[in-house]
Amino acid sequence: MTQFLYLSTILIWGTTWIAIPFQLGEVPVLTSVFYRFALAAAIMLSLVLVSRRLQATSKQDHGFMVLQGMCLFSLNFVCVYTAGLAISSGLLAVIFSASTLFNAVNNRIFWGEQPTPAVFAAGVLGIIGLSLMFWPELEADADKGADLASIGFAFLGTFFFSLGNMIAVRHNKKGLKPFTSNAYAMIYGTLFLAALLVITETPLAWDSRPQYLGSLFYLAIIGSVAGFTAYLSLVGRIGANKAAYATVMFPIVALALSTVFEGYVWTLSSVSGLVLVLLGNGLILGLKLPFIIRAKN
Repeated sequence: MTQFLYLSTILIWGTTWIAIPFQLGEVPVLTSVFYRFALAAAIMLSLVLVSRRLQATSKQDHGFMVLQGMCLFSLNFVCVYTAGLAISSGLLAVIFSASTLFNAVNNRIFWGEQPTPAVFAAGVLGIIGLSLMFWPELEADADKGADLASIGFAFLGTFFFSLGNMIAVRHNKKGLKPFTSNAYAMIYGTLFLAALLVITETPLAWDSRPQYLGSLFYLAIIGSVAGFTAYLSLVGRIGANKAAYATVMFPIVALALSTVFEGYVWTLSSVSGLVLVLLGNGLILGLKLPFIIRAKN
């Protein structure tokens, strides 16, 4: 089941990476994120009610689910979508992969869990690997002068994502399943986004393109309901440190799809990056490289 959850998260979020750009343009970022999680919250709540999987919760649980909704299902995406307006998806992928390191540090701060050297090594390998894979886009960003504010938004969104992970760890320790915590947290996140819409006087604009509606439903149902349920279940099984490496792996899915549908050409740099990312993945999943040395000796 763990392998299934890990692979599902990578495949789902790897495809949502391609859908997100269709949400950017005519509709304000805040409005698009609100539409996404209003739809996701309605579906998620309906599923848990119909399946009778809604657990009993305390006031303290709801307080943390409010925070999770703000971090994981609103501010995280507002920041990432905003950054995506000005910087390439490649740079965004590299920055978001830093969640592996954010989680390692935050786990130490909030839960006293000492990260293993393999976690940090895998995170560094993943970031370097993705940098090599997206090197042409990173060079293009550098040539045009990457917007520092947008880079800041990308890092801030990644940090909010990590904080949401820490709250998910808390839920797991309290015996709360992702079906329940996600349903409530998505509702609270949607309410928070609605409040931001009112405060900022952001209009409820709409994009009539089929691509916008199709990507909205895909991001809400597959990316949010299915993706976050799989990912946070994974956090409960293997911990936030290891689960976060999925954020390094899913850009590879996006590049694979780009190879098939957009003619992406693999270079020595991108292949070398892929090797490093896969090596980091092996470390996260517990593959012991020293055994190769011992075997040779």
